[in-house]
Amino acid sequence: MKDLLTNLKLDLKQLSNPEKAKTLSRFFKTGIGEYGEGDRFLGITVPISREIVRKYNCLSFKNIKILLSSSFHEERLIALLILVDQYKRGDKEERQIIYKFYLSNTHKINNWDLVDLTAPNIVGVHLFDKPRDILYQFARSKNLWERRIAILSTFHFIRQNQFDDTLKISKILLKDSHDLIHKAIGWMLREIGKRDQKTEEKFIIKYYHEIPRTTLRYAIERFKEDKRRRYLEGIVK
Repeated sequence: MKDLLTNLKLDLKQLSNPEKAKTLSRFFKTGIGEYGEGDRFLGITVPISREIVRKYNCLSFKNIKILLSSSFHEERLIALLILVDQYKRGDKEERQIIYKFYLSNTHKINNWDLVDLTAPNIVGVHLFDKPRDILYQFARSKNLWERRIAILSTFHFIRQNQFDDTLKISKILLKDSHDLIHKAIGWMLREIGKRDQKTEEKFIIKYYHEIPRTTLRYAIERFKEDKRRRYLEGIVK
């Protein structure tokens, strides 16, 4: 009888789509010098990946580790989504193990979707009632994905109407050179604005001349058209 990991890989092989894989490779910037350089794709969409997760959510921790080491993007994504599911269902000890494992494998959590779909639900949830120093350490990391983990993990705090860490980490990251960080900051500011637009606007006005243009566009996306136009034109008060 084949083990679960073997069956999982066989399912993925049958679901693979070479044409879709080419499209995803371009979308996730896998070319030389791009942020996803060298990443490989099977051509499997996120909804289908989630179906695989539901089928194999009891995969052993040992096999999750193996899957996370895969050169294929979708296999790493599925490994991480299984971890999210197991974290949600785990007891205190199991959650601590998953959290530590996640942080020790950030070099494998190496594209924006891998971060975005998992960091809030593991790191964010885990740190909700704990010290959050690691997020500030990651915000200053040379590793792009650790910096994105730092800001995206605060999405969980935002959902609980806690904004301070998001704003502090956003301030640290304002001078970041990477577009993926600019977009992440803008997205999180927009999420704050959905709940408390005054707090979002206060931050934007205070740091307006430091905020990257991409960040600003993302942050004010939901503003009324006239206000959005004023912000883009630099008319802020």
